[in-house]
Formats: sequence, C-alpha cells, structure tokens
Amino acid sequence: MQGNEGGEGPSGGGGGAGRAKGKATAEEFGGSKKKAGIFLRELRLMMYGFGDDPEPLPESVELVEEIAIEYITDMVHRAQEVAARRGRLTTEDVLFLIRKDPRKFARAKELLAMNVELKEARKAFQEEQ
Repeated sequence: MQGNEGGEGPSGGGGGAGRAKGKATAEEFGGSKKKAGIFLRELRLMMYGFGDDPEPLPESVELVEEIAIEYITDMVHRAQEVAARRGRLTTEDVLFLIRKDPRKFARAKELLAMNVELKEARKAFQEEQ
C-alpha cells in the first residue's frame, strides 16, 4: 500500500504507514480505539476485490482500516471548519473539499443520487403496504 492517489490523504500525501507530524491519534483526542475493527470485514472483502489474497494478513487489514479512519476523521474535521461559518455540517461541505478530485467528486455525487433514489423507492414501497 505505497503511494497515495491524488496527493491527498490522511497524512497530507506521501503515503506509507507513517503519520505526519501534528496529527493526533484517537487517544490524543481524548477518545479511544473503540471504533477500531468496525470496517475490518468490509475492507478485507474490498482488498480481495482489488487483487489481494482472499484472506489478507490481519495486520494489513488493520493498517488499511487505520488509514481509512484517519482520512475520514481528517475530512470531517476539515468539513466542520468549512461549515463553521454557517454552523451546520452538510454533504455539500464534504463535496466542496473533494471538488478538485474528479474521481472522488463524481463518485460522491453518484452515491448521493443513489441514496435519494433508494429513499424514494422505500417511501413508495411503504405507501403501497
């Protein structure tokens, strides 16, 4: 898992397993590692889907999870900074942050549109019953 597409990431680019100076861990934020392990099953399947072994090393899956959680946490904190002017965090704040990465932006828009379609389908299904 070397490199980092788009130059963005939890450690500000450069890839690898190290953390950039100034980045805090969950413990340093006063939290705990309670959230560790919540994506292991999904990440194991995704890693296999992208060409890894059917049963990747647990250490590899845990590292990918740590990187993903760090990236998500960083994005949410940055989105909160953007939203601070309005006082409310919205999906548009996250879209604003990824607007310069066409692949991420297109995928996020696609997932948001799919979410709307699913909500409408559920609503229509519940009205029929």
